Amino acid sequence: MSLDDKVTPLRPKRPCPECGKPSARETYPFCSTRCKDIDLNRWLKGAYVIKARDDEEEPDADEPK
Repeated sequence: MSLDDKVTPLRPKRPCPECGKPSARETYPFCSTRCKDIDLNRWLKGAYVIKARDDEEEPDADEPK
């Protein structure tokens, strides 16, 4: 029995959000740096956007509150 068998993991292994393989400790929650970089690229391109509701109006700078 090795020392690693006795260690309880801090986080459970989960599937990678990009490809579905088991996650790695070094790149959690991703399985590899490749999947991690793919996700980072999506954030930088603006692919992950929370859309605003259409009925929200931005106040004009000229109008008093």
